[in-house]
Amino acid sequence: MGNRRRVFRIAWLTCAFALAVTGGCASSEAGREDTETPAKKQSHKSGKIGAPMPSVVVKRFEGGGKIDLGALQGKVVLVDIWASWCAPCMEEMPLLDEMAGRLKQKGVQIIAVSVDEDKDSAQTFLSSRPSWSLTVAHDPKGKLPEALQPGKMPSSYVVDAEGIIRYVNEGFERGDLKVLEKRLVALATEAS
Repeated sequence: MGNRRRVFRIAWLTCAFALAVTGGCASSEAGREDTETPAKKQSHKSGKIGAPMPSVVVKRFEGGGKIDLGALQGKVVLVDIWASWCAPCMEEMPLLDEMAGRLKQKGVQIIAVSVDEDKDSAQTFLSSRPSWSLTVAHDPKGKLPEALQPGKMPSSYVVDAEGIIRYVNEGFERGDLKVLEKRLVALATEAS
C-alpha cells in the first residue's frame, strides 16, 4: 500500500508542476461539449461514466462527521476533487460555491473533496471566504482519486439519484460550469 501511495503522490506532484508551468490544466473535450452523444460519453477516457460512485468515506471539514460518497442515492450530486496547490482548483471553488447556492433548492448537492495531505493547507484557502454553500470534505490519503483515477485536477463527477456517474469533467475552464450546471439541473428534474 505504501508503494501505491508513493506512486499516487508522484503523479499528483507531476500534475502540480505541470499546472505551475502551463498555467493550469484545460478541461477535456468532454467537459467543453454541451451536446455530447451517449457514445462519446462512454468513450470518455475516465472509464467511470455509467459506473456507481465508489464507496469512499471522507470527513467533513465543518462539524466533523463522515460522508460515504457511494451512499448518496436519492440525491443528484457533483463530487469535485481539488487541492490547495492546484491553481485551477482555487479559481473553480468559489464558482462551484455560487452554483451550490443556486442549485441547493433544486435538490442538488455539491461536495468538494480536498486531497491535501496537510489539512491546514486546505483550511487556509477555505478561511478566505466567511462561509461555503457547498459541502467541503477531506481525503488526505487520496482514496477517492485512487478509486476514480482522475486525469486532471480538478475533476468533477456528476452523479445521478441512483448513485451512477453520468458525466466527468476533467480540468477546469470557466465555460465548464455552465455545462455542469445544465447537466445537474436536468438530472434533478428527471429525479423529481
